[in-house]
Amino acid sequence: MHSLLPDAAPTAGLLGRAQYWFACFFAIGWTGVVCGGLYYQFGMWEYPCPLCIVQRMFMLLAAMGAAYIVRTAMAHGVLTGRDYMMGWGLSLVAVTAGSFASWRQTMLHILPGDKGYGSEAFGLHLYVWAWILFTASVVAVGIVMAFAHTTAARTVPAAVPGPLRTAGTLTLAFLGLVIAVNIVAVFFEEGFHWFLPDDPTRYQFFYDVGILD
Repeated sequence: MHSLLPDAAPTAGLLGRAQYWFACFFAIGWTGVVCGGLYYQFGMWEYPCPLCIVQRMFMLLAAMGAAYIVRTAMAHGVLTGRDYMMGWGLSLVAVTAGSFASWRQTMLHILPGDKGYGSEAFGLHLYVWAWILFTASVVAVGIVMAFAHTTAARTVPAAVPGPLRTAGTLTLAFLGLVIAVNIVAVFFEEGFHWFLPDDPTRYQFFYDVGILD
């Protein structure tokens, strides 16, 4: 394993920076999509169904794959091919499974006259947008994995203190915060039960503990 020395190929350094920035963008992007779902949940009082929750989980898992790359880069300054495959492989599994989950929900409401579940955003339901984003991410992750071998085992920008390390730190903190909020939101909705109703209409936790009747 070697680092990117000053006389190394500029292209390799450029690709290394592109990989790092894309990992940050990927993690922040999917975390932001989950925040959009939380806005509809708490801002518009729409209760996510089980398939919605499953899609959120795959979104966060996809972000965690990219976050693994960011965290490894910040901790060690170098990324091996195994590191890239571990992170992007996790993301690829997540977006592939998420694509199936969102496709499944879309197909449940495909018949003419079916108004779908929940509100729309820019003319499409949230699960349709999820299907589009998951499918696009499958292609994007495949592309960055194809170039991962050219940047493996080279020093990445996060090894140097400065704005790039700050970007990585903010990415990880944002993801951690949203994961925590999502766990609490799901627990409030499901309460002390193993299953969430197909069409939830309340936060069951508050009824379980007697706060609401």
